[in-house]
Amino acid sequence: MTDGYELASAGPLAILFDIDGTLISTGGAGARSWAWAFETLYGVPADIGAFSEAGMTDPEVARGTFRGTLHREPTDREMARLLGAYLGRLPHEVETSAGYEVLPGAERLLRRLCQSGCLLGVVTGALEAAAHIKLARGGLNGFFAFGGYGSDSPDRGALTRRAIERGSAIVGRPLDAAEIYVVGDTPNDIEAAHTVGAVGVGVASGHYAVDDLRAAGADVALESLEDPMPGLEWASAGCR
Repeated sequence: MTDGYELASAGPLAILFDIDGTLISTGGAGARSWAWAFETLYGVPADIGAFSEAGMTDPEVARGTFRGTLHREPTDREMARLLGAYLGRLPHEVETSAGYEVLPGAERLLRRLCQSGCLLGVVTGALEAAAHIKLARGGLNGFFAFGGYGSDSPDRGALTRRAIERGSAIVGRPLDAAEIYVVGDTPNDIEAAHTVGAVGVGVASGHYAVDDLRAAGADVALESLEDPMPGLEWASAGCR
């Protein structure tokens, strides 16, 4: 049974959401998991914040931190072990994180969009397994039918294009860029949206302010997901 949400106008058919800083905050669970993995495998402390920046993919974070901490490139086997250790630790860190939260407006917006006929996907630098671990605690996994992940490509534009291909397979035809919004909290998300020709929606819920996102070229810049999003005006009947 639904609450009767519907869009007042046609709006986008597919909306792709970044995860960290856009839908949720894990309260540092990812960083602690990386630190645990490096300590366990190599006996060294590792701070990913010193070797990475918001919007990077998990494989990029792993390689950059490996180089910065151990001063050489990881082998293929070492990358596989490092990613495995990180993913093995992440469920514990997410579940026990005192700072984990679903960000304001996220759950209500996702519910409305699903019930109004929007196809929802994720576009994230996280490995596919990590993305679903992070979403699970907040009960958000069930909103998303497809996605593009850091395990698909180190390039945000390429992984966003991969998500669109998966969404197109669900619809049964190629999705047109004009039908797609990409929502994220970093300039990398906006750049990825424009790489595929989609509308880039910036949300100032992470490390960047509205002005930063506008300067990065966001077509729409919001303070949070509680703000109205142009093109997603809701019909009054049934909405609350």
